[in-house]
Amino acid sequence: MRQVAIYGKGGIGKSTTTQNLTAALAEMGKQIMVVGCDPKADSTRLLLHGLHQKTVLDTIRDNAQGQVNLANLVAAGYRGIRCVESGGPEPGVGCAGRGIITAIDMLENLGAYTADLDYVFYDVLGDVVCGGFAMPIREGKAKEIYIVASGEMMALYAANNICRGIKKYAVKGDVRLGGIICNSRNVDNELPLLRAFAQEINSQLLYFIPRDNIVQHAEINRQTVLQYKSECHQAAEYRALAEAVDSNTRFTIPEPVPQERLEALLLEHGMIEMPEYKI
Repeated sequence: MRQVAIYGKGGIGKSTTTQNLTAALAEMGKQIMVVGCDPKADSTRLLLHGLHQKTVLDTIRDNAQGQVNLANLVAAGYRGIRCVESGGPEPGVGCAGRGIITAIDMLENLGAYTADLDYVFYDVLGDVVCGGFAMPIREGKAKEIYIVASGEMMALYAANNICRGIKKYAVKGDVRLGGIICNSRNVDNELPLLRAFAQEINSQLLYFIPRDNIVQHAEINRQTVLQYKSECHQAAEYRALAEAVDSNTRFTIPEPVPQERLEALLLEHGMIEMPEYKI
């Protein structure tokens, strides 16, 4: 069983990428569980055709005096993908990261991690700034990490910061970075910039997903691209991404770069225009 965590800047398209990736892996015959680690509980929406899945924390709250069964926590999605949403606390109360810890502990105790699973994916909220959200790698639950990024400055800043978290836990365990997945935003020189960034951090650009509006059309219809337009070019891109993940053998301890070097990379690829100063 390969346990994989997907990280990246908020709004970069982690959940969309994860759901299309897992849909493609399921088409390959892989047995998969997706654990949504975002309090918004939207990590499995497309796999469940828009169904809002009841979260682990909500289930626990509603069954405080009763027994919680695995059937209460896991829903069957596209091609049998097992879908779980960890959920979060009530707004303004508690730590959302603790929902991840509670959810994974309960899934383990109830026997969700069955021997027939080929993959478990953790779709994790934003940057690694909270110990709770770092839990999949801190506790060694996820051995493989992929970072979804783009050629935008803040996406690369977040990716570099995530590498700091991965490196911190990699030196104590066997968690490794499998590479960068670019979810393209069509910014200038995006592909060479992402390749250069990946090389700088001692990793690889695993795959470059081109931008296509069909992704938004599929989301409006509450489906992955593979369900919505199975034979379209973008569906083929996600299938190629799945092949890249499934066959990947390069896993490294990343080397995050100083902020000055990150900005220099952006300058080298024409991403930042420095202001002109007149004396």
